[in-house]
Amino acid sequence: MLTTLLPALTSILAFVMTIALLDQWRERRRSYQLAWAIGTLLFGLASACEALAAAGGWSTGLFRVWYVAGAVLNVGWLGLGTALLLAKTRFGYTYAVLVALSGLFTVLTQAKNQYADVGPLVFLYLIGALILAVAIGVETYFQNERWPRIAAIGVVVVTVVGLILVAIAPLPDGPVALDPHGVPVLTPLPGMLRLLTPLMNITGGLALVLGALFSAYVFMPKRRVLSYSLNEGQTGDSMLFNLLIGPIAIAVNFFASLPGAIVALGRGRLHSRVPATILIAIGALLISGTDFGVKNGSTEIFEASKLIGIGLIFLGFLVSIEAFREIRIPFTSIRLSRARQEAGSDPS
Repeated sequence: MLTTLLPALTSILAFVMTIALLDQWRERRRSYQLAWAIGTLLFGLASACEALAAAGGWSTGLFRVWYVAGAVLNVGWLGLGTALLLAKTRFGYTYAVLVALSGLFTVLTQAKNQYADVGPLVFLYLIGALILAVAIGVETYFQNERWPRIAAIGVVVVTVVGLILVAIAPLPDGPVALDPHGVPVLTPLPGMLRLLTPLMNITGGLALVLGALFSAYVFMPKRRVLSYSLNEGQTGDSMLFNLLIGPIAIAVNFFASLPGAIVALGRGRLHSRVPATILIAIGALLISGTDFGVKNGSTEIFEASKLIGIGLIFLGFLVSIEAFREIRIPFTSIRLSRARQEAGSDPS
């Protein structure tokens, strides 16, 4: 019963969130809302496939949609939404490093699994990731807010390649092979498709979590225990030092600033993005941890964790004024809450 109910509830919640995000995007045309809407739609499709399979069994069609939507694409689109939200910050450096790491982990995944049909294609994945990472890093250095557009090119290209590969994958006729826990066995999928999972999700999953925490740090009242600067115009050795010390300084300053943030919350003076993004980070950790288990052939899918995770992310979006300045019945003028405005925020 729970094997059907939990993924069904997860998919319904994800689809509701998709509709709400699309409605907000229709009104405000913020690119991050559209990217998040695509990510939650894909997440909902994957969960719906699990619910349908639990009720009536797996078919090759359900298997294809479940894998490409849930294991390959959804986390990458959610991470891209976070990148688009943080376009005006230096988060591009972090995103560039994550893209480079995704290429490296793709090569390591091939070295571990030795997919027979891949050949030198894995190095094309690596080279593409490195080129993308360098381009994002350079744009970030020159304070160009267009760096997320480069990231979007990578996500769109992987999405198109993934859809093509899953559509032409020569799956065997007959029932889908399942492991002892009822999860589809991934062996029939071509290696070139399975290698897209680390390429897309190392970046997307970590960008979603780290971006949420970074956003909370940017908007909380800060206590700077360690100082650093990523401004352009520094000498090469100074920039390299600050790039290395920056993540450590942000982490130390984040934890040092938490007491002040708690006090500001109690006084009603804390920016809405701080609690919102912390909720999103926790939810993303729950979802990403579950998804990484599925991608690596785990025999357990923690449906309750995914339901709680998407619920926390949705709650975070509702709390955040940037995503939901007002709450209304989608595609209508019926408002469930009055328009909210952060003190000192841009009302546009």
